[in-house]
Amino acid sequence: MEKQTAIAGTTGPRIPTADQIARAPKVLLHDHLDGGLRPETIVELAAACGYEGLPTTDPAKLGAWFQEAADSGSLVRYLETFAHTCAVMQTREALVRVAADCAEDLAADGVVYAEVRYAPEQHLEAGLTLDEVVEAVNEGFRLGEANARANGHRIRVGTLITAMRHAARSQEIAELANRHRDRGVVGFDIAGAEAGFPPTRHQAAFDYLKGENNHFTIHAGEAFGLPSIWEALQCCGADRLGHGVRIMDDITVNEDGTVELGRLAAYVRDKRVPLEMCPTSNLQTAAATSYAEHPIGLLSRLKFRVTVNTDNRLMSGTSMSREFGHLVEAFDYTLGDLEWFTVNAMKSAFLPFDERLAMINDVIKPGYAELKAEWLFSAGAGTGS
Repeated sequence: MEKQTAIAGTTGPRIPTADQIARAPKVLLHDHLDGGLRPETIVELAAACGYEGLPTTDPAKLGAWFQEAADSGSLVRYLETFAHTCAVMQTREALVRVAADCAEDLAADGVVYAEVRYAPEQHLEAGLTLDEVVEAVNEGFRLGEANARANGHRIRVGTLITAMRHAARSQEIAELANRHRDRGVVGFDIAGAEAGFPPTRHQAAFDYLKGENNHFTIHAGEAFGLPSIWEALQCCGADRLGHGVRIMDDITVNEDGTVELGRLAAYVRDKRVPLEMCPTSNLQTAAATSYAEHPIGLLSRLKFRVTVNTDNRLMSGTSMSREFGHLVEAFDYTLGDLEWFTVNAMKSAFLPFDERLAMINDVIKPGYAELKAEWLFSAGAGTGS
């Protein structure tokens, strides 16, 4: 990570303030649409569609309930909370609104590029077709982007079409993602409980996507270990790993502080496989014990291709700014470190190379350069105080 050297006229490494973190340009690769609804939106959509299963209709209490229910230490229990959000996301109007809210919320948090994922097969109960679901979500994202611009924010949102690993529709969903790839969809994913549902169960879908030269990421190494990561990479050919925290099972930290990488861990680092790490979510599902002990610290020092993500903003009560804030507190990260995470993410995005490069050079680096220079104009800068 960034070498933290003392500079004349300062007292040491410049740790970013909460305000600077909020204003920093951010890139988000792992965020679930049905895990990021505003509590007030859930309440209003439930009333509109007649859904009576919410534990409370008070938005503040509902937001707290989602976070408490997700703080169970169990991935299976964590996933159960999505029954309520999916229940109110069954009509075109609801999907447009949720997607627009998502884009606006991310933009207000300083996210300049996001890839948001969802499973179209979970939004068919009111009669929508798979294609209609995708069209509604894309419409919502375009609306949210426009609303963000009107409020002085810039964001670009791409969608990842997800198949559920416990279901048997992955080939159909992969074809859906490919069909809409030039209309807002940038890639494919599989999600859901890992144990008992290995990625190779969907091998045909991944082979199809590779044949179409399409991009895909795979949830792997979150609740299940190295075999899930190995299959995702070596059998399925994943471009990125969703979470990937269990790669630590192939890394040994010796008593003298030296580190040894197993062959899979070395492969992941050597091949620059992007890791979509979600610290707060990992704490909730017991994939990590604390921010300070989260594998992201060691993996970053070892120069794995680490990215920082939110996973489910509602269930985790989080945002990109909060995720960065927790890491700054745990590891004393500087703005240079946050920039490193952000550039890693942009390099790993499912966008054409020239567009990724333009985002890095024209948006991300200038944004961080401006923040880094602010100390020069603060009271006492250059006076030795």
